[in-house]
Amino acid sequence: MFQAYGLQTHIQANRFRSVALMAGFVVLMHALLFSVLLFVNAFSGSDDFGEIVALAIDQFATSWPVAAAAAALWFVIAYTFHQTLIRNATGAKGVSRQEAPALYNALENLCISRGIPMPSLQIIETPALNAYAAGLKEGHYVIAVTRGLLDTLSPDEVEAVLGHELTHIRNRDTQLMVVAIIFAGIFGFFGDMMIRRWDFPYGISPRHQRPGPYDVSYPAGSGGGGRGGKDRGGGALLAILVAVAIILISWGISTLIRFALSRSREYLADAGSVELTKNPDAMISALRKISANAVFDVPSRMEAFFIENPLKSRLSGLLATHPDIDDRIAALQRYAGGRG
Repeated sequence: MFQAYGLQTHIQANRFRSVALMAGFVVLMHALLFSVLLFVNAFSGSDDFGEIVALAIDQFATSWPVAAAAAALWFVIAYTFHQTLIRNATGAKGVSRQEAPALYNALENLCISRGIPMPSLQIIETPALNAYAAGLKEGHYVIAVTRGLLDTLSPDEVEAVLGHELTHIRNRDTQLMVVAIIFAGIFGFFGDMMIRRWDFPYGISPRHQRPGPYDVSYPAGSGGGGRGGKDRGGGALLAILVAVAIILISWGISTLIRFALSRSREYLADAGSVELTKNPDAMISALRKISANAVFDVPSRMEAFFIENPLKSRLSGLLATHPDIDDRIAALQRYAGGRG
């Protein structure tokens, strides 16, 4: 069934990546557990970094099943509620055939032409021009388009966008992105927590910048309480920094993987749309209109789902979620015969 697209190897690669991402998620969960143990032991009273690490390792040896259980629980939650999470994050709402007959007919015709099961349709009430596809298996796939896209694009251009999103479903891109963003997205959450909550305005210091209700004042020259004197906190601070580094590295790795996956799949979806519609110029003109007004408010973790980045930041290189529109258009002109 997939050979008509000539992308069977891409589909197989997506399945392999999905399994690898879930396995990597389990590994990163254990890394997160170890970082938490480092935090706990850093405040246990010891100032020796080696002792703190040794304690964390001993505790990890007996508590690693906790991380495995947490990963399994999150897989169940993500699998069960991923559609609700995505819908709430994007503001998409289901639409019936009676409410959008032209949209339904366009998607249905594309599906019939290739024998593809009809995904659900949703509309996002925003004047921005954008669209996305999501889902893990047949019967649960969804394509969402914005109200602005329906009001602005011509019927041929809307059909091209639907073909683009339908290709994501056919190529199993939606499965991969749900796994990468929803299943492994917990590391983005912890990374954001670390960046936003750890605020040392006067440089990193083991002492609090603001006195808390349980802070203890020591006489001048006493070197603080407990053992270690003036060196109190040196080993503990190092352990804290290592723990923070583990969390941030985990977050960074998951973020870079997510961005790279999104970039590579967009060219293939553009090509798949042209194969479905036989109209490269409609895809080109749709991309140009979308790029001029794609921005609206969605969580930063969701931008990779869309046909074009809906956030204001336009990062490039490794941090870009999408290829440049001009590059995508050039590829359609060169390989699909688009005139632009």
